[in-house]
Amino acid sequence: MIHCKRFQHFDARRVPSPCFVVDEVAVENNLKILQRVQQESGAKVLLALKAFSMFSLAPLVMRYLSGTCASGLHEARLGAEYFRGADGAGQIHTYSAAYNEADLGEILKISDHVVFNSFAQWQRFQPLIQTAVAERPQLKFGLRINPQHSEGTTPIYDPCAPGSRLGIPRAAFEGQSLVGISGLHFHTLCEQGFDALERTLAAVEEKFGGFLPQLEWVNFGGGHLISHPDYDVDGLIAAIRCFQQKYKVQVYLEPGEAIAIRSGVLVSEVLDVLDYGQSAGGKLAILDSSATCHMPDTLEMPYQAQVFGATTVQRGQTEGNHCYRLGGMSCLAGDVMGDYCFEQPLEVGQRLIFDDMAHYTMVKTTTFNGVRLPAIAIWNSTTDAINVVREFGYDDFKMRLS
Repeated sequence: MIHCKRFQHFDARRVPSPCFVVDEVAVENNLKILQRVQQESGAKVLLALKAFSMFSLAPLVMRYLSGTCASGLHEARLGAEYFRGADGAGQIHTYSAAYNEADLGEILKISDHVVFNSFAQWQRFQPLIQTAVAERPQLKFGLRINPQHSEGTTPIYDPCAPGSRLGIPRAAFEGQSLVGISGLHFHTLCEQGFDALERTLAAVEEKFGGFLPQLEWVNFGGGHLISHPDYDVDGLIAAIRCFQQKYKVQVYLEPGEAIAIRSGVLVSEVLDVLDYGQSAGGKLAILDSSATCHMPDTLEMPYQAQVFGATTVQRGQTEGNHCYRLGGMSCLAGDVMGDYCFEQPLEVGQRLIFDDMAHYTMVKTTTFNGVRLPAIAIWNSTTDAINVVREFGYDDFKMRLS
């Protein structure tokens, strides 16, 4: 099923190839849903930059959200430079699995909330923290907790999998002081619905409920697929209101994919078409994009991205004369998007469009093999205006090396 339906009639030759194209109308529609959650629940919603860092859309994002959350210094700097909003009130919340002293010193200058992953780091950096508080008394500090409640189905994306390094389990709180800590942060979800959050909240209250009355805020983390058509937005609003009233805390949410889901595509071009017969793999098409370089989640999750005008099939189950394995241009043998069937034969120079390629794509691209990074374009599906905001070349590859 194609998710970015507004692109059904988009002319892929209007942009360079490869190119990420994001529909600002679709992004704004997602933001309106998140704004409704803020207005009706009292929660504050932050954009998770780890999922979508398209700062050219920062003015649009900050018309609706309360700020950004960062996973380290560079994302925090991006938030400070572009996502403070017209009134300068946009918040920056930073969490990292571990900080080094130099980065933390800079983070404390620009963040509003700083969350630690262990008591050891919180205690080790007290001199630095106290100096920062003296200069910025409004700074808030929190701890990430591990409720040891798994909702993820893919281990690599499960923050609460056994042996997880993310968050502090309840047993580690014994004998520790929470002086200076004003909030807790948890994250258990990955592109999931309200039912998963509801179960997580029960686990959090069971294990950490005794600490909640002494706190000012609780961050419910990310992975909430709030803008999905099937998401129970009313249930989320009710749960937040109940939680805030029960514990007298401010709730924060950190969705990433919910801002960009169903808003963008990846345009790619066919460079070569091969046919070595069924015994040698059937028909193949080599593209100017790459699964490993441009859409690594398809290999990590894994999942097969949809292609406009094609049907996905399983390996060895291709039928008809127009079925191809689509592969990238890198030397990695597994750089394969999957098997697809088309109504007509593929031709060299033909443009293909991969569906739903805005979140966790641009932020994860690499220049492995020197493969060119996709250009980035903003399209307005209402006015049909398009703006190629960035193209990449040799210098972008070179400057990562020495």
